[in-house]
Amino acid sequence: MKFTAAVLALTAGSALAAQDTITIGMVLEPPNLDPTAGAAAATDEVVYANIFEGLTRFGPDGSVRPALAESWDVADDGKVYTFHLHTGVTFHDGTTFDAEDVKFSLDRARAEDSANAQKALFAGIDTVEVVDPATVKVTLKDPDGHFPFNMAWGDAVIVAPESIADEATHPVGTGPFKFDDWVQGDHIDISRYDGYWGTPVALSKATFRIISDPTAAFAAMMAGDVDAFPNFPAPETLDQFKADPRFKVIVGSTEGETILAMNNRKPPLDNVKVREAIAHAINRQEIIDGAMFGYGTPIGTHFAPHNPDYEDLTALSAYDPEKSKALLAEAGVSDLKLRLALPPPTYARRGGEIIAAQLAAVGIQTEISNLEWAQWLEQVFKGHDFDLTIVSHTEPMDINIYARPDYYFGYGKPEFVALMDKLTKTSDPAGRSALLKEAQEMIARDYVNAYLFQLAKTGVANAKIEGLWENSPTQANDLTAVHWVD
Repeated sequence: MKFTAAVLALTAGSALAAQDTITIGMVLEPPNLDPTAGAAAATDEVVYANIFEGLTRFGPDGSVRPALAESWDVADDGKVYTFHLHTGVTFHDGTTFDAEDVKFSLDRARAEDSANAQKALFAGIDTVEVVDPATVKVTLKDPDGHFPFNMAWGDAVIVAPESIADEATHPVGTGPFKFDDWVQGDHIDISRYDGYWGTPVALSKATFRIISDPTAAFAAMMAGDVDAFPNFPAPETLDQFKADPRFKVIVGSTEGETILAMNNRKPPLDNVKVREAIAHAINRQEIIDGAMFGYGTPIGTHFAPHNPDYEDLTALSAYDPEKSKALLAEAGVSDLKLRLALPPPTYARRGGEIIAAQLAAVGIQTEISNLEWAQWLEQVFKGHDFDLTIVSHTEPMDINIYARPDYYFGYGKPEFVALMDKLTKTSDPAGRSALLKEAQEMIARDYVNAYLFQLAKTGVANAKIEGLWENSPTQANDLTAVHWVD
């Protein structure tokens, strides 16, 4: 009798035990796994909030929340931030996290030879001081109410000097998951870190599978080889998933401004009339419908439509092929042929074919080259060797990239740089809003790039999975709240 009861209890327990592993699909493979030394969104999609943590972090609603800093104080002058750190925190290799690691990370990020892709986040720092092991004082050059927001970026996570040399291939952080394995071209494995300082995660293991082909992504989801694909590359199949009770379709917004970027350094693209001509040749809705099957919001500047300070400037670059031809004639440009470099995402490859046809209709020929992600980063982003390219900028609130003359599209107009400097020093919400609108208008009227659409977040998941982000306030597959339900 006791034996039977024991068997029944064991059977019931097994039946009630929820699945605790997950396989996540991803289109792009990270070029490396160190978010503090690269620009690829795919890196953060694996490591943000999972392996690495910063002083602060973004929540799924875009709010800035405490992370390794449990709280912080701001001096009356707005220039001194004192961060109070959680204690009892360890890195995955067993070394202790403390204020020295914060100082090391921030000083490394802002160093002259820093490889950090977002050095502007740290440019306002004057000094970083260790008060005691659990307290760090950061003094800024000027007041900046945005500083906790800056520290929530993936580029601002805390790393340790003991493990920094191998961070790109064997990341060691303080997060709830530790790195296990990376089979390049195929998958990345992470597992629950039992020494985690915070609330333990429900998942014991997660695998990120790299599937760039939309047809293969659809097949993997249907076969159950992948449990969730948060940024699903085949939007044309979403209705099929919606009709299947095994799945849920999760549609939200992202911070991804999708643009036809132009190399402002190179003639004739250094001529604003030529850039404006290209912008007027583009039919945004045709791209949204043809490449994204209706998922996406038209934009006329580099700013997210869901942001309260967004200004709709699409009329400045409305589809007008006749105006486009007239502008090219005014600029004295004819028989123009431009190179169009396309990275792997669906929006780029499919959108690129549509844009090439639209440009051809106004007399601009394009030579398309399909690049792998690592090639795009090396040739276009770092090497500035391109005329046109299509990419979605998924970093949050990143209009300040236009203040960087060394950035890949090469704008850096002094008046815009001054505007961003003024924004940094402004804490009044109304004043900041006015400056952000002025910034949006400046780049729109300078036709720095052709602004296409705000990337929608279209995800597919097993219907029994809960806790995936609906929206993407930053580029992340945050698994900290993900769990299975019956």
